[in-house]
Amino acid sequence: MILVNTETIPGYKIMDVKGIAKGNVVRAKNVGKDLVSSFRNVVGGEMTEYTELMTDSRQRAMQRMVENAENQEADAVVNVRFETSQISSGAAELLAYGTAVAIEET
Repeated sequence: MILVNTETIPGYKIMDVKGIAKGNVVRAKNVGKDLVSSFRNVVGGEMTEYTELMTDSRQRAMQRMVENAENQEADAVVNVRFETSQISSGAAELLAYGTAVAIEET
């Protein structure tokens, strides 16, 4: 499966558009890690706990998007995008989406 954030894939021609491929994950903050991050918010520095949480969330959402594209018999997903939204004060959704396509090498 080829994933790109562009409209085209060099060396390939889009033969068919299968539809929108999407995958999402909703994650909540960990209370213990939240306390450590709150301290870092005061003294400065990277909040590695949140970085790891978002990195893992992106990977899971992207894998679900790939599975959705494969279910549509796509070879690639073009125009891949990520979007986040707050669900509640302690949880956020991460959505990965793009256009599932069938491609042919040129």
